[in-house]
Amino acid sequence: MKIAIIGTRGIPNNYGGFEQFAQILSQGLVEKNCEVYVYNSHNHKYKESKWNGVNIIHKYDPEYLIGLSGQFIYDFNCIINSRKHNFDVVLQLGYTTNSIFGAFLPKKSLLLCNPDGIEWKRSKYPKPIKKFLKYAEKLAVKTNDYLIADSIAIQKYFINKYKKNVYFVPYSAEVFENPDKTKLKEQNLTAYNYNLLIGRFQSDNNLEPIIRGVIESKNETPLLLIGNHENKFGNYLKKTYKSEKIKFWGAIYNIELLNNLRYYSKFYFHGHSAGGTNPSLLEAMASSAFIIANNNDYNKAVLKNNGEYFSNKEDIANFLNNNNKKEIFSSQINNNIKEIKTKYSPQKIIDDYFEIMKSKVCVT
Repeated sequence: MKIAIIGTRGIPNNYGGFEQFAQILSQGLVEKNCEVYVYNSHNHKYKESKWNGVNIIHKYDPEYLIGLSGQFIYDFNCIINSRKHNFDVVLQLGYTTNSIFGAFLPKKSLLLCNPDGIEWKRSKYPKPIKKFLKYAEKLAVKTNDYLIADSIAIQKYFINKYKKNVYFVPYSAEVFENPDKTKLKEQNLTAYNYNLLIGRFQSDNNLEPIIRGVIESKNETPLLLIGNHENKFGNYLKKTYKSEKIKFWGAIYNIELLNNLRYYSKFYFHGHSAGGTNPSLLEAMASSAFIIANNNDYNKAVLKNNGEYFSNKEDIANFLNNNNKKEIFSSQINNNIKEIKTKYSPQKIIDDYFEIMKSKVCVT
């Protein structure tokens, strides 16, 4: 099969969850003798035309000049280019900025879409944007042959609302089995003497209540915040919360370092409030972190009873005031590792996507 993946900033990942997923899936499909193409922003640091057997197509992306609206132009450039390659399958990751160009997608390709979350419900968007996202969601359903949801809750939502065929295939994570304390020494850290949060600096990821809960608690363990904080919300947080307990570390994309940071963290905070099976939650589970997650159905469907949940800053402070050792949660940590191995292994997810594509292409 000749397969295109559209909708990410590109691979290798230096941005976020969709990019990490595209990286893993594209390599896995290449190993199954597929001819795989991933579309990359022309601003991506990687400039070559091949990466680990995956073909890279670089297209112009003006986001760096005009902000998020530049993603519409980038997606349009990718979709128009996809008409030239006779792809058997076009997999779109997300629909936010590409769905309005659905009519331009190649007619003879099998069109698949992972919608991510229910975007119009996200609190960070103003009402006009939410209205557009509702419209974009309808277009994505209409223009794609099948949807592939990464969460049971997302799958049920699309089936109930649109009576659409929707597959469930979650994201994946590799169990981290080779911790190395020397990685901590290089960062001037000691094991279990810091708490951790990894995520994008946006309001609906609950960074502010987590930071406030940490500051207001009696626990002096510092919180390391990893993610690109050079944006409006990040600048607001840095200006507002000046505390020795709060460390803004910026973005890190070295997987080995991130895994060690997660493994040796005392507690790991996961503030995502929207979307499906979030990759960063799976990676924390796979790295033997003990997780304190935002209390919502998406997180609870994955983490179940093998973590703690918070709804506000008071929950954060109370937990930190009353819990000092990660070791007392060892049974929950072990349960998370079992879940990763049985339900969220990369090979299982690659196999599931491959089987969906192969079965539908064969009958088209």
